[in-house]
This record gives sequence, C-alpha cells and structure tokens, in this order.
Amino acid sequence: MALEILKPGLSTTVQDLGRPGYYHLGIPLSGAMDREALIAANALVANDDGDAALEAVFMGPEIRFTADAVVAVTGAELPPKVDGVEQPTWQAFLIKAGQVLSFGFLKAGARAYIAVAGGIDVPMVLGSRSTYPLGALGGHEGRALKAGDVLPLGPARRKPKPGALVPPGLRRPGGRDVELRMLPGLYWHRITEAAGRHFFDDVWKVAPEADRIGYRFRGGRPLDFLPREQPFGAGSDPSNIVDSCYPYGSVQVPGGTEPIVLHRDAVSGGGYFMIGTVVSADLDLIGQLQPHQQARFRAVEMAEALAARRERAAALAKLKAAV
Repeated sequence: MALEILKPGLSTTVQDLGRPGYYHLGIPLSGAMDREALIAANALVANDDGDAALEAVFMGPEIRFTADAVVAVTGAELPPKVDGVEQPTWQAFLIKAGQVLSFGFLKAGARAYIAVAGGIDVPMVLGSRSTYPLGALGGHEGRALKAGDVLPLGPARRKPKPGALVPPGLRRPGGRDVELRMLPGLYWHRITEAAGRHFFDDVWKVAPEADRIGYRFRGGRPLDFLPREQPFGAGSDPSNIVDSCYPYGSVQVPGGTEPIVLHRDAVSGGGYFMIGTVVSADLDLIGQLQPHQQARFRAVEMAEALAARRERAAALAKLKAAV
C-alpha cells in the first residue's frame, strides 16, 4: 500500500509527535505544529497517537491511493474531496484503490492533518518519522513532498471504522483571534515596567514571516529597555544577550519591536533576549494562525500554566474516548 503524490500542495510534510531528547545537540523536537489535531486524526483511523501523518499548510496535496484505505482530515478547515466529491473533516472516510484525494480552498486555520490507517511508513530517524526541513532530517528524504513521491503505508493495527467522527463540541475552531498565555521571566527584567504593560495591553498581528521555526508578530508598541552596559559578547543592541538556550515557546523580541514565538523546529540557542514563554497548552493554537490574524498575550503564573497543561491532557482524553 502506498500514496502517490500527484501535486504536493504549498508545503506538505510527514509529521508525527516529534523526536524529543536531542535539543541539546541542536536537533529540535519537530513534529506536528498542532499536536491535538494530529492525535485526533490518528484516533479517527484507529492509529496510535504518534503515528506519522501528513501536515499540509494552507493548500492541500493531491494524492492517488494504490489500495483501499480509511482517511481522516482534521485541524484547518481544508475540505477533502475523493474523485471530486467533498468529504467531511473530523470524520473518517473510505478511499478505494485508484481514487484521488484532493482538497478545496482553505476556509479556516492554517494546517490540516491527513491521517491514513496504518500511518505513513517512512524510515525512523532518531526515533521519529517527523520532517525537519532545515536539517534535511526525517520524513521523506528530509524535505517537503514533491510531485512523484511515493509514500509507503504501514499495516493497520486495529480495524478503522469509516464514519467515526469527533463530535463538533470537541473540535477546536480555527480561524479565530487567540489569547496566548505567557509565563513572564527569563529576561523580563531587561525592559521597563511601562513596556511590560504595553506588551500585554497591545493587540498583535501574525506577520507573513511565520513558519515551523517561529511565529513573528507585529503591530504592538516597541519595548523600552532599562539602561545597562552591554556585557562582552552580547552585541550593541539592547535586545542582544550573551548566547543562551531557547526553550520551546519562548518569546524573543529582536530590537524590541516584533515578538517571535519559537515553535517545533526552533533553533536551540542564540543571542536575542526572551521576555517569557508561551505555555505548552497554547502552542497548538499558534500553529493554526494565518498571517494578519490577531493575538494578545496574557501573563500567567506557573500554577496556571500547569493547570492549563492538565486541562489540555483531559480534553485530549475526552476527545479520544468520544471517537
């Protein structure tokens, strides 16, 4: 069983839940930008949570199936079609051998997840099938898909059920403005009290420079820095620091003007200061933001960040149980 890529879409890659454990070596987690949507798609076709699927950005691929398969599409509202007939999202459906899966125009969100029963069976690299394009690692030849690529499918572990669906009340809506909870810290002390207030008061918009490495935001007021003598090796700009490690979700602000939230393919360190970290429970939301969508940051303390993580885990468990 295999998938034949007729058209690759704008940027379609193989992704699973990523390869933890190598960030200290400069190899990021990678994996699905919207982990909840990937897990939901896999649940619909009776896969394990971490089985590899396709992540399509803004525009879907066109794929011919060489054998009968059960498929589900979640995440962004990118309407799937089988031989031109539209199928529901967030619901498993059957594709027969020789039929072609294609997609309509994007209605909401940014990234759709296409799961097939059995999972995409590309080779494991450092414990994961995820694609890390910047490092040409994993996925299919370490890159986004191209026309003519053939992707093998694994054997189904359990019998999938066409028609299985995620109830509408458990689907996270895409295409909406979001509030991103952020734990201030790291280098927060480098900015003035007024700048800190403005950062949370202002409405920010996603910049066109938003990808798997990081999402850039613009539109808020520039940050004012407290005066200091820059230490050796930090550079002359007040936003520069002596090189430091970057956590996932950390918010760096080069030049104090445009915040960048580091995401799944983030580099592991550098010389820009970070004012805090977006909580892990909200990183999936960022992966579904389109350029020019609005977002606000809200300050939280550690207790709320940990509670958000527990609530997200409970919501995922409820979703899987409903499927």
